[in-house]
Amino acid sequence: MSAAAAVVDDGRAGAGHVNPWLIAILVSLAVFMEVLDTTVANVVLPYIAGDMGVGADEATWVVTTYLVANAVSLTASPYLARALGRRTFFLACLALFTISSALCAEAWSLQSLLVFRLMQGLAGGGMVPVSQSILADSFPPEKRGQAFALFGVAVVVAPIVGPTLGGWLADTISWRWCFQINGPVGLVTMALIAAVLREPAGAVAERKRARRESRFDGVGFVLVATFLGSLEIALDRGLEDDWFGSTFIITVVAICATAFALMIPWEMTRRDPMIDVRMVASRHFGACFLVMGATGAVMYATTQFMPQMVQQLYGYTATWAGLVLSPGGVVTMAMMVVVGALSNRIQPKYLIVAGALLTALSMLRLTSTYADAGFWFFANSRNLLGAGLPLIFLPIMTASYDGIPAARTDMASALINASRNTGGSIGVSFAANILAHRSQMHQSRLVEHVAPSSPQLQEAMRRATDAFVAQGSAPGHAHEQAFAWIAGQVETQAAYLAYIDVFWVLMIVSLALVPLALSLRSVKLGGGMAMAH
Repeated sequence: MSAAAAVVDDGRAGAGHVNPWLIAILVSLAVFMEVLDTTVANVVLPYIAGDMGVGADEATWVVTTYLVANAVSLTASPYLARALGRRTFFLACLALFTISSALCAEAWSLQSLLVFRLMQGLAGGGMVPVSQSILADSFPPEKRGQAFALFGVAVVVAPIVGPTLGGWLADTISWRWCFQINGPVGLVTMALIAAVLREPAGAVAERKRARRESRFDGVGFVLVATFLGSLEIALDRGLEDDWFGSTFIITVVAICATAFALMIPWEMTRRDPMIDVRMVASRHFGACFLVMGATGAVMYATTQFMPQMVQQLYGYTATWAGLVLSPGGVVTMAMMVVVGALSNRIQPKYLIVAGALLTALSMLRLTSTYADAGFWFFANSRNLLGAGLPLIFLPIMTASYDGIPAARTDMASALINASRNTGGSIGVSFAANILAHRSQMHQSRLVEHVAPSSPQLQEAMRRATDAFVAQGSAPGHAHEQAFAWIAGQVETQAAYLAYIDVFWVLMIVSLALVPLALSLRSVKLGGGMAMAH
């Protein structure tokens, strides 16, 4: 029986008589755009700040507003998908995302850009989990692993392509093109999805039943959105605002803690909760939730800090910093195909263990970063990561649906994607704090060895002074230049050591996935992952 025919029998799928792979390609393309915009703005913030006439700290709100809106809309997406229908809701999100992307490209001030990024984040947060549910229902269980492989390419490769594409567009054309390119792609994708995606009778009946039997958990939505939104703000702004030295951060953290404390008992006692806390508390799905969060932390932290490191310490341009990640993206795409085939033969928990070990090996390799490291040292380290992430990402998506009733697939998608996004924010924030504090610590330790009476320092000062004199500087000025040069060397060495510390921590996070993965239950392979009806 063909994939298309198999899913028609289910009565709920969106493929109908259309080849489900066409739907998978179109849905994955839309998701690729959304996830791309999570990282594409990171490398162009200096360009935005210069163009808008604002400071670098103000420009970071371009990223923060998107993440906050994304987190908030994730919480409402299961209910809205049930109430409106997945097809209608998905197309509405894609339309809003396309329109807001075009508006971002035409923004005339930072305030207008933030409003449009807010719209973009709201649309994107609803689009990703629903697309995952569409795939789960459009393919029979034995084909889901391969379908999720295509989806995984979009989710894992897009953050890698983002810095490369954003850097190249900003360097050669304008930062505005980072958003403008979404317009034509979004319009074409929207038209094709509207033409091929259908909502069969089973799904329509389910939606009507959901409208009668379920109610919107307004209080839960406010609590969950407040918790996730304030958490995103605290994580993204904490380091820049000096954490608990800032009244603003203290206030945001207090709001976050209060919302969380109220959210748990409220959601535990609702018949139709906004977030199914019991699902997260279950052993199997809870382990999937934690694995996806840790994977998001490693993926987003490395995607941000590898380009940052090569720009800061090796003088790479934004374009070349992005290109360091590109070979890893090619490896990831190839591995998605391999893992999609393996997922029908090998238990997800064993694939995740293999992926965690490869990811840890990649981080271990980066701890040996040295001053003369070339492009391929970093690219090959990223290649190892590119091979490891699909081995984690695809099996955990597949395993997370095991035993989940068909009516709860939207909730499962929302929770898994919220875990990935929140884990990514935590990983970036945690890595940034390690980098800042360990840089200060290493610098203070290195300075202890730069005593004026040290023969080594005196010899270094003499040689540096002679070098600056040879370049035409006056002796007194050359001495000052030599001292500044040595101070710069100390600062650079401290930065090297701090980045190495970041990679050590990310390696430990990767290894922590091993016991989590082994705690997952075995699933029946080759079609045994059908959701309970």
